[in-house]
Amino acid sequence: MLGYFKKKRRHRLRETLLTESQLAIVRRNVPYWKHLPEENRTELQGLIQVFLAEKSFEGCGGLETTEEIRLTIAGLACLLLLRRETDFFPGLQSILVYPTTFVTDWAEYDEDGLVTEEERELHGESWSQGSLVLSWEDIREDIARAGDGFNVDLHEFAHQLDDESGDSDGAPLLPDPEMYDRWSEVFGREFAKLGEDLSRRRRTLFDAYAADNPAEFFAVATETFFERPGRLLARHPDLYKLLRLYYRQDPVAWTGKG
Repeated sequence: MLGYFKKKRRHRLRETLLTESQLAIVRRNVPYWKHLPEENRTELQGLIQVFLAEKSFEGCGGLETTEEIRLTIAGLACLLLLRRETDFFPGLQSILVYPTTFVTDWAEYDEDGLVTEEERELHGESWSQGSLVLSWEDIREDIARAGDGFNVDLHEFAHQLDDESGDSDGAPLLPDPEMYDRWSEVFGREFAKLGEDLSRRRRTLFDAYAADNPAEFFAVATETFFERPGRLLARHPDLYKLLRLYYRQDPVAWTGKG
């Protein structure tokens, strides 16, 4: 019964368009909006409505979470949900937003089990226990420099999608079971190639951070898919095609370039 009412509420919200003032924020702060097909724009508004109704926002470090902050984060996050069967990032309850980069404790284990603890300055972080942390300053910089290959919002929400499979391993829940073998083959090959290219000091399309582990590679590949689709298709066609199947979107077709 609870599932019925949740589904009904979501359907109502998804049929509700944003107000003109809200839509003005999305147009301004979601750089990809101008390229989206009209049906995607309509769908995105409904997805944002559900996201805002179900997720909580908390300002940290003295930041007040304004409507602009909420709509911007939701608009970018929901771009990853367009045209897909989705449960709206089910493992996520709250988004913590800092005014700028934030510091977190980091523990690293070596092969002997020794722990090295340090503080790291981060732009964003996705937790598997219900929360996601973002820097508003970095989001604004990503908006201003759209097309440079970086978007912390897309990156961290891609981690949330990855977590839905139960493991942060760079393989989210796929729409077709037959995709898993191909996903493993292509992502494994591309991840290995990135490591080799970096070791040989070759220039790569991906940020070096993508070589840390398969989960980071998927998140960075997602950023690149939306930020530099033409370059991704030209240099990594198999990877682009898989992401196009997964996200059910074709950014190259929107723009005719990348």
